[in-house]
Amino acid sequence: RINAEEIKVVARHMNTIELESDEILFRESDKGNYVFFIREGELDVLKKSEVSGEDVILATLGKGQSIGEMSIIDDSPRSATIRARSHAALYILSKSAFDLILSKHPKIGIKLLKGISCLLSSNLRDTSKRLADYIPPLT
Repeated sequence: RINAEEIKVVARHMNTIELESDEILFRESDKGNYVFFIREGELDVLKKSEVSGEDVILATLGKGQSIGEMSIIDDSPRSATIRARSHAALYILSKSAFDLILSKHPKIGIKLLKGISCLLSSNLRDTSKRLADYIPPLT
């Protein structure tokens, strides 16, 4: 767990951004190299349906949650579109700032990596559970 002093170190490497309702933070397939932490407001996670071609809301995220964790781990494009449901304020940590923290403050970097790994693992478990409801059993 990251303590108050470690949070101050990480905070020195972060910026902020504000979004208005319906504003797009990023789109599916955009290049990603930032992770965002929601300070206030709500954001919808949208994915384009292969069947209808329409955007489907996969989740709504709020204060204390994060978006874009995968982008500071790998160089893959964004996997979903993020749209503000309401006015939102976010903290931003770039991949380059994250890499700098890893090199200059490895103990903090390891804690961040462990936190991101736990979050990604939890998201994968939740997605697997939801997906299982739509897949017919093998016979």
